[in-house]
Amino acid sequence: MLDIQRLTLKIPIINYVRNYVRHLGIGKSILHMNRWIRQKYYYECIWHLKTKQKYLYLTFDDGPNPESTLFILHELKKHNAKATFFCIGRNVESHYMIYKKIIEEGHSVGNHTYDHLDGLETNTETYMDNISKAQSLINSNLFRPPYGNITKSQLRKLRTEKHNLTPIMWSVSSRDFDLKNVSVEECYSLVTKQSTNGSIILFHDLPLTMGRLRLVLPRILNDFKQKGFQFKKIDYNKLSKYVP
Repeated sequence: MLDIQRLTLKIPIINYVRNYVRHLGIGKSILHMNRWIRQKYYYECIWHLKTKQKYLYLTFDDGPNPESTLFILHELKKHNAKATFFCIGRNVESHYMIYKKIIEEGHSVGNHTYDHLDGLETNTETYMDNISKAQSLINSNLFRPPYGNITKSQLRKLRTEKHNLTPIMWSVSSRDFDLKNVSVEECYSLVTKQSTNGSIILFHDLPLTMGRLRLVLPRILNDFKQKGFQFKKIDYNKLSKYVP
């Protein structure tokens, strides 16, 4: 079995990943499983914002939804915190006033496709058309691929003049969606133990995750605030200042 730790820097990382995947014989699924490989393979994406300031970047995927989004907004407002919401186009259509409220309360929004498509399971033309459909509703240059899955061809298309989208991933996942394998306390610990200056933290804006959000989000906001951290939104116009 290949030893990741012995990666020779003379080998381009993309070729290394391809060879590693081929060696394991499990196809593209390794990119879904191993965060280190994902970050090296998707080097075009932003995973972390470089700063010496005690800034954290909460992000919420898959909204807006009446129950979960309004709860999140309420908690953020209580702690004078800002966040970034990666919205699904069809949900924006269904709950436009909630989407509008996100923006009115000073948060950032991003494109999360119209139908929550998996880029690795969707041909490039269909995928980009779905993003364009979402762009007609979501006024943002930020983009996060659902599941974190996207092909190199799709990434290149994002950067074209037609779309002009910057892909944002995450450095810390709360795994709030994994109700079967991750307890509430583990969800909390994943965030508190891994977050540091500039961390982009992943939560989900879904009815499914409401049980976790109610118990974990207020603690996260309070605990980090007590430690002197500020929760910031991802501002496209300031990205160049913070990109490593």
